[in-house]
Amino acid sequence: MFSEMRRKNQALRPAECKEILSICTHGVLALDGDDGYPYALPISYVYADGHIYFHCAVEGHKLRAIRRNDRASFCVVSQDDIVPERFTTHYRSVIAFGRMRELEGSEKRAAIDLIARRYSPNESDESIAAEIDGSLNRVCLLELAVEHMTGKESRELMEMRKKSAN
Repeated sequence: MFSEMRRKNQALRPAECKEILSICTHGVLALDGDDGYPYALPISYVYADGHIYFHCAVEGHKLRAIRRNDRASFCVVSQDDIVPERFTTHYRSVIAFGRMRELEGSEKRAAIDLIARRYSPNESDESIAAEIDGSLNRVCLLELAVEHMTGKESRELMEMRKKSAN
């Protein structure tokens, strides 16, 4: 169903992929867009327990695409250091695949709470609750249930990690 990674020796372990998803704050969500064109958009998110959560407006291109086809992929790049003298980059990235759905009720509130706490960690519980109460009806919360995930790092980073482990 999902393509195998060609350079398996550069693959990240599942725990490393989850760590990257937990640390990064934005990525690119890819959907089936209009008229057969792919639709990829930069978006902030939060990762928790095998799910990736996003918020958006209650209508628009993104929601139309998801309602038409719930399959999606999401990519984050946690490192991308250009090494010009070597004509390369030292990179580390993760791609997650799964199905999207709109959240309702308590799931919606729980997801927006995760997002609020991630992006406003110094706010009080009362402040977060007030913000959520004031915006909950004006936003849509989306969930990507991860079915498959791959991570990859450049050969150079892989070799550096091996050397430091020895």
